[in-house]
Amino acid sequence: MNTLQVSDWLTASEAAAYLKVKPRTLLVWVRQGRVQAFALSGIQRRVWRFRKVDLDAALLQNPVLPSPAPTVLSERRLI
Repeated sequence: MNTLQVSDWLTASEAAAYLKVKPRTLLVWVRQGRVQAFALSGIQRRVWRFRKVDLDAALLQNPVLPSPAPTVLSERRLI
């Protein structure tokens, strides 16, 4: 059985640093449902905790597809 350790949980700042985004961006993604987060209860202001496995899953869920490189040549010169 796999048990969670204290180091498996990240604060919003730690999770944002892990993803290399700003904490505000990460919290927007939480509101949009793109990243799973856990809110701690019993306090006035919401405090979020994140698991690395959930952050990795969110990144792998929507991979960026390669697109053709833009060209500076006109349509006539491509022929």
